[in-house]
Amino acid sequence: MLALDGRISIVELAARVGLSKTPCQNRFRRLVAEGYIQGFQAVLNPKKMELDHIAFAEVKLTNTQEDALERFNAEVRKIREVEECHMIAGRFDYLLKIRTRDIKAYRHVLGERVSNLPFVASTSTNVAMETVKELGRCPQASGSARSLSHPDM
Repeated sequence: MLALDGRISIVELAARVGLSKTPCQNRFRRLVAEGYIQGFQAVLNPKKMELDHIAFAEVKLTNTQEDALERFNAEVRKIREVEECHMIAGRFDYLLKIRTRDIKAYRHVLGERVSNLPFVASTSTNVAMETVKELGRCPQASGSARSLSHPDM
């Protein structure tokens, strides 16, 4: 429920999960303290911000030893256009989701930032033609009241 509506009041949340206000509030605070809830954020509309160009860059590294991976990870986190970075088991090492205003801006990010990351051997790009589903949250948690109504949580 919180994944779908982070602005819901404790009173409404308690009613939905079948608890009174105080136990619900205590469990909510515990979920925050224990790291189950990492924070709250506004969901921005990329089209309104003219940032609706999405490309997925496959990145192959020259070195996949732990120190090389740590350096790559630290540097890729600094590129604001990279929305997601996943280490992949397969024919390449990382998959980056890169959001820009257009292909020209993407080419700049790829050529000037991504390609210059430590240990990058090669990249390959796949451009999204249409976004069919994009949640920006943990979908398994959506609609589940288990964490708040379960007595062990």
